[in-house]
Amino acid sequence: MSTIKEEKMEKLNMKREYYQMVINGERVDALAKETFTTYNPATGEVLAQVAKASKDDVNRAVEAARNAFDNGKWRKFPVNKRSRVLNKIASIMRARFNELVELEVLNSGKSLSAAQGQVMQSIEDFEFYAAAIVGHRGEVNNLPYGFLNYTQKEPVGVCGQIIPWNYPMMMAAWKIAPAIAAGCSVVLKPASLTPLTAIVLTEICHEAGVPEGVVNVVTGPGASVGDAIVEHPGVDKVAFTGSTPIGKDIMGKASQTLKRLTLELGGKSPNIVFEDADIDAAVYGSIFGIFYNTGQSCEARSRLYVHENIYDQFMEKFVEKTQQLRLGNPMDPGTQVGSIISRGQLEVIDGYVKSAIEEGATVLTGGHEVTVEGFENGYWYAPTIITDVTHEMKVVKEEIFGPVVVVMKFSNEKEAIKLANDTEFGLGSAIWTKDQGTATRVAHQIQAGIVMVNCPFSAFPGTPFGGYKQSGFGRELCIETLDLYTETKSVLSYYGGKPLNPLGV
Repeated sequence: MSTIKEEKMEKLNMKREYYQMVINGERVDALAKETFTTYNPATGEVLAQVAKASKDDVNRAVEAARNAFDNGKWRKFPVNKRSRVLNKIASIMRARFNELVELEVLNSGKSLSAAQGQVMQSIEDFEFYAAAIVGHRGEVNNLPYGFLNYTQKEPVGVCGQIIPWNYPMMMAAWKIAPAIAAGCSVVLKPASLTPLTAIVLTEICHEAGVPEGVVNVVTGPGASVGDAIVEHPGVDKVAFTGSTPIGKDIMGKASQTLKRLTLELGGKSPNIVFEDADIDAAVYGSIFGIFYNTGQSCEARSRLYVHENIYDQFMEKFVEKTQQLRLGNPMDPGTQVGSIISRGQLEVIDGYVKSAIEEGATVLTGGHEVTVEGFENGYWYAPTIITDVTHEMKVVKEEIFGPVVVVMKFSNEKEAIKLANDTEFGLGSAIWTKDQGTATRVAHQIQAGIVMVNCPFSAFPGTPFGGYKQSGFGRELCIETLDLYTETKSVLSYYGGKPLNPLGV
């Protein structure tokens, strides 16, 4: 059997009827020969069959990663050589950009523009870490009395990485790029709903020159495959992006072997529009903040607080522009909102909206499933705005993960901060104001890892991404991420001319 590296990626068709796992540089079936089906959520149609891993498959993936790490194939590469390989990964991705985007759209139902932006950021992630690792080194500390101390950064080892379905390609890049830049080996588990671009990215890593066993991908249910990774004694670190309840479960299981952890979990991010805000900018930014990626985003700004003096003016434009959003063929450049990932998720979203109505809230627009011409069997939900809510309602307290925003008034800065922080989450937040003093004061008091000021975007390569409170811990997408994939070794050396005799014997 030939390895992926020996094949020619430019001849490889990314769209297939069957996708295998990648273990030790080879495409392999599950040992039990089982498969599962992945779908196109925009049409509801079968997209492909995928190898369904078991615990035994996880064992062989971890063994491959462990062997690759222990024999030093990758971690002993000079940093500049590792950097060249990461840039080569990015180069191959750029050359096949349109194919990656198409596959991402087909497997996730997201709009073309959203997929294009996310695949481009995935490319830039590898380029960023190719540069960042060159300057990631230890320190030298001059000590008195003839002592010298220096530190060095060493890769943490085998990393189990579990990613969600909302950003399949981008989350795979966020995880793989810093891990292999640091010299680690990886066992990646993509979400069963959206495994395809993660599999292809793993193949691209090998084509670019990553040695066999350094990047492995296993596909299958989180309850079995994910747990097997988290509990495996051969895994040194777990990086997980997903819901808070699952993150808590992973933290408990990983504690049994004291694995290093990075957890990027749920959110219920506040979006505050002050009286002096640029109304148009705030409306456009608030629409993007909740309806981008069909609201299926951990940092979606799903709680909107508008100053009472501009509330009516803001809401008139906000509702009008929301109603103009175009749902349709995800591959059409004019489509602005894609499909929901699955029938199950659509029902969860609708259940939250119904609960809000039952508790006395008002739906200003949306609040129902949508039929899209030509995509009648897909999963579509109208962009939804809900008012007349209180902080005791489920729709305000819990993460919905869909195109649903709740809107409330506030009267002053102190109240806005109190409302924003009245949540168990602390991932993203947004502020709209023309006053720099207001922006700075509020940003310093909001309990969240990300604060967006007059800006709808939450992350670029090089900017830390992560949360406070039950939104997790650790930061991704930045130089500091490399510290989470390395150990710091302290070396203390004595160079004095006189022998040391501390006990005076």
